[in-house]
Amino acid sequence: QVQLVESGGGLVQPGGSLRLSCAASGTTSMINIMAWYRQVPGKQRELVATSTRRGSTNYVDFVKGRFTLSRDNAKNSVYLQMNSLKPEDTAVYYCHVISYYGTNYWGQGTQVTVSS
Repeated sequence: QVQLVESGGGLVQPGGSLRLSCAASGTTSMINIMAWYRQVPGKQRELVATSTRRGSTNYVDFVKGRFTLSRDNAKNSVYLQMNSLKPEDTAVYYCHVISYYGTNYWGQGTQVTVSS
């Protein structure tokens, strides 16, 4: 089992920055993929960025150049640096982990609101 705890959400003005953190605990040696998703009310949860344990990172087009995912395997943590935030980035952001066995784990989510 893996437990995930996110932090770092909040209210920020358009053009501002936030850094989200996700700390994993439990059987962390089985973690392969660590990722960030987001969801707004009434819409499906959508992928933001993913990383593998080997260090391969991928982003969806709407965050490329603005968001940066980083990962610290020694600390079992993943981070999402979000710059140049837009109102349409407002969402609940979720940390997601996939184990080497294909098991999915989700954090509780952290609210990000971009508004003036």
